[in-house]
Amino acid sequence: MKLYECRATPNPRRARMFLAEKGISVPLVEVNLIDGENRDPAFLAINPRGLLPTLELDDGTRFDEVMAICRYFEELYPVPPLLGRTPVERARVESLQRRAEFDGMIAGSEVFRNQHPKFADRSLPGAPQQMLPAIPELVARGRAGIARFHDWMEEALAKSEFLAGDALTMVDITALCAVDFHVWIDIRIPASNVHTQRWHAAVSSRPSASA
Repeated sequence: MKLYECRATPNPRRARMFLAEKGISVPLVEVNLIDGENRDPAFLAINPRGLLPTLELDDGTRFDEVMAICRYFEELYPVPPLLGRTPVERARVESLQRRAEFDGMIAGSEVFRNQHPKFADRSLPGAPQQMLPAIPELVARGRAGIARFHDWMEEALAKSEFLAGDALTMVDITALCAVDFHVWIDIRIPASNVHTQRWHAAVSSRPSASA
């Protein structure tokens, strides 16, 4: 088994944090996404979509998408539960995790990919034949999404220790990776968002945050 990833980018970090919280060790294979190594024929032979992270099982089965990888390991190693403990919790984690993805991760990606010169011809993730040129107008929309993300987090964290309740879940992992990714585009948690600042310090201090 091995996990193809890029240490510098946020989606592979989400998978690494999830595995670290579970105490699971998987060999990592570095693929330099920033310089476009994920678009080279060698990696496209492994994943024609060119996406990271990609998990390869011992029998050769491969799949991408962070949540697919995390669900696979949650099924194998249910403790500690990071995707919810009951049907209601699992639905809540799924819902809030998607919110963190859209308003946090995807909004940040819109800003980053549509203004960074190395992504001028790849504003969306994917293989070379799927490339789209940057759309500068999407930068403003991404920034608006991040502002909405900050408002949601502050409201939620005023009511509970973590974003989905009293225990760390995938919602917090996705949100932390989004917040730290936003530093690359010079966006940070507003100083007035004291509950989010408290949460960020606490989650960042966990060993998994540096995995």
